[in-house]
Amino acid sequence: MTTSLSVNINKIATLRNARGENNPDVVKVALDCEQFGADGITVHPRPDERHIRRSDVYSLRPVIKAEFNIEGYPSPEFMDLVLKVKPEQVTLVPDTPDTLTSCAGWDVEPNFEFLSSIVEALHQGGIRSSIFVGTDIENIKLAAKTSTDRIELYTKPYADLYPNDPEKAVMPFVEASRAAHKVGLGVNAGHDLSLENLQYFHKNLPYLNEVSIGHALICDALYYGLEDTIRRYKECLKD
Repeated sequence: MTTSLSVNINKIATLRNARGENNPDVVKVALDCEQFGADGITVHPRPDERHIRRSDVYSLRPVIKAEFNIEGYPSPEFMDLVLKVKPEQVTLVPDTPDTLTSCAGWDVEPNFEFLSSIVEALHQGGIRSSIFVGTDIENIKLAAKTSTDRIELYTKPYADLYPNDPEKAVMPFVEASRAAHKVGLGVNAGHDLSLENLQYFHKNLPYLNEVSIGHALICDALYYGLEDTIRRYKECLKD
């Protein structure tokens, strides 16, 4: 299975917003990422628009040829946006509006009816759905019952443990990916994946469809340049 690399460009928008102008140009960077080999572009528009703005989403949709993945909490405003824009994939995250960055997956059971209705709305709009979760197997099985197409595994616990014990770090994700595949789910992954830990994760994780990487990749680009950085990340995903 080929694992796709989706580049999260939120940090590009953060840098742009710091000066209130259009430098760097979010749309141009997204197109450059495509040209340099990214398989997809990810954005996470938050209610306060502290990085990606709703206007960015509308500007990006007509020009992106790679897979467009929009992450976010499925508020009415968010759902209105994605159903108008119709990206290839929407990743549902349980963030509150003031969350600095995604820090946990969904607890599916108390949110089951809500998530099921959101997944149904996305499917009616012709959009693939993905639910952001941890590695708990029963939680993943419940996610499958919402009729979602995929899950995205929250990989910060892996990244935190990897330097001390890579095998122990990856094992819950291996088991989670196998369980997801068994119940018919595709598997994405993201959060704190980096050049340090991505190759090992990819080598050991079965059924991995896609990784979404932003912060580490943009930080690396400061040193290596964007084109070489994307090449390096793609190398980590080779079989």
